[in-house]
Amino acid sequence: MSLDSITVDIIENALKNIKEEMDVTLFRSAMSPVIREQHDCFPMITNPDGKMVVGNFGSHVPEVLSHFPEGVQEGDVIFLSDPYSCGGSISHINDWMIIVPIFVNGKIAGYSSMFGHVMDVGGPIPSSMPVTATSIYGEGVRFPPLKLFEKGKLNGSIVSIIKANSRTPVENYSDLMAIVASCRTAEKRVKELCERFGTESYLEGLEALLDRTSVMMKQLITGFLPDKPVSFEDYIDDDGLGNGPFKMKLTVWKEGGRAIFDWEGTDPQAPGPINYYLSENMFKMFLGAFLISVFDPAIMFNDGFYDSLEVRMPEKSLVKPEYPAALGCRTHVLSRFFDVLSGALSLNTPENSPAAGYGTSPYFIFSGKDEDGKEFHLMEVMYGGLPGRPIGDGIDGHSWWPAFVNIPTEYLETYYPLQIDYYRTGTDSGGAGKHRGGNCNEKLYTFKSNGIVSIHDDRAKIQPWGINKGEPGTSSYKVLIRKNGEKQELGSKVDEIDVYIGDQLLFVTGGSGGWGDPLEREPALVQKDVKRGLVSREKAEAAYGVILNANDEIDVKATLAQRDQIKQSRPAPQAFHFGNRDEVVTS
Repeated sequence: MSLDSITVDIIENALKNIKEEMDVTLFRSAMSPVIREQHDCFPMITNPDGKMVVGNFGSHVPEVLSHFPEGVQEGDVIFLSDPYSCGGSISHINDWMIIVPIFVNGKIAGYSSMFGHVMDVGGPIPSSMPVTATSIYGEGVRFPPLKLFEKGKLNGSIVSIIKANSRTPVENYSDLMAIVASCRTAEKRVKELCERFGTESYLEGLEALLDRTSVMMKQLITGFLPDKPVSFEDYIDDDGLGNGPFKMKLTVWKEGGRAIFDWEGTDPQAPGPINYYLSENMFKMFLGAFLISVFDPAIMFNDGFYDSLEVRMPEKSLVKPEYPAALGCRTHVLSRFFDVLSGALSLNTPENSPAAGYGTSPYFIFSGKDEDGKEFHLMEVMYGGLPGRPIGDGIDGHSWWPAFVNIPTEYLETYYPLQIDYYRTGTDSGGAGKHRGGNCNEKLYTFKSNGIVSIHDDRAKIQPWGINKGEPGTSSYKVLIRKNGEKQELGSKVDEIDVYIGDQLLFVTGGSGGWGDPLEREPALVQKDVKRGLVSREKAEAAYGVILNANDEIDVKATLAQRDQIKQSRPAPQAFHFGNRDEVVTS
């Protein structure tokens, strides 16, 4: 029997709704703010072979199931947190993954899975992401694939080990059971779909959705990828141990209807924890996610496009480190992955691709005991400027992963001993362009208890580049302000900084690159940016050539003269503006 397209569409949208319900179940049940408030979690539903049909991450099921030669039974729930046991589907040991087999009439109809970032899994540093780790053994406790539930019965020994090896045992247990509940929600809904359409029709619909994505991805490759190899490179500042910068290089071309992505020329793995361990399929997943979001968002994101991509990763490199390389700060590599991919795909047509963004997932970590002697542990994911794009300005102070959100200030001040003095966008931090780069975030914390602080960030040394004549964005920086007014600049990757009541921390993330010639930006848009505090009057004049009078009205005559003067005096604009990159890399 062949399903009609309308039935396939109904199954597709039902699965998308199930994925959303998985998220809602988790957000309402989890306790740690990084999951509950910031939504650092990733759901997935697969077919019986373990191929992701709907989700936010690529499928890891087949590799995980290989650890269970006895197979899985109805009522089993698999738990793991070891990146090296699942091809890097989870990228560090704070990501806890659950997989639930979905049985219908005694046969596997697929799997539901979810992983989320728990706050602490032991190790020497609160939040379990030490920037000084040189192996995964120095980061915390990791779990290989285990059956948390076996035929419906909870393995209490696993729970006891989990609680004994975390600074946040209550939160971790709550988060874990919330993830289980999320997957069981999907299990229930998939069974309802099988009852509604018949299991055979449901499974046929899954294959049709995978086939759709495969066909559409092949069309995308044919239309947008270059025939001849093109290469691009960008850099990570350092690994937190004084080593770096680290180069990431990508060469892209199409061949025989397939896209080739070759990472030859990328630096060897780092001594510190910035390495990103991924299987070939996981790299295909990230590549596909980028291609779909940039070139054709109508394509359903699933595992159907894997046969259209070929990935080549050098052994013992940043993108394929050798066990037991440390992985805790791996988001610097992941974020630069997208910048490098964007750069490579834009070499022939820079007008079609975005600039570079703020370049990582910055972390603010604060731990200690409050005035009542109660321990507290906070990990907050920070955001920065998203790059200027062909279709418009970059987004100010946003996550590069679209589903993430910020922790409300009210939540932070209610549950943790700190005060947020301001949380704002950084004026002039986005690169100038016809489409302005998104501005950074600036956040000033005042500490109300003694404690220790750790920071993870990047783009502190090397600016995010501009494209198509756009200018680079600003770098990140951190300043510790002691109660007596003494200021201390902090590095982008530091651990165990002692802070005391009344001290402050200014946490400034990176901006992003601009797209297009700033002199082509509509003066009225520059005027609006100035009024909103996004661009200063000085930058409006120097970078955009827009002159405003005392009433913030555009002086048309002066603007035309200023733009003409800038055109005559500036160097010829380049397709890429790397800012200070060459100076930093060669120093």
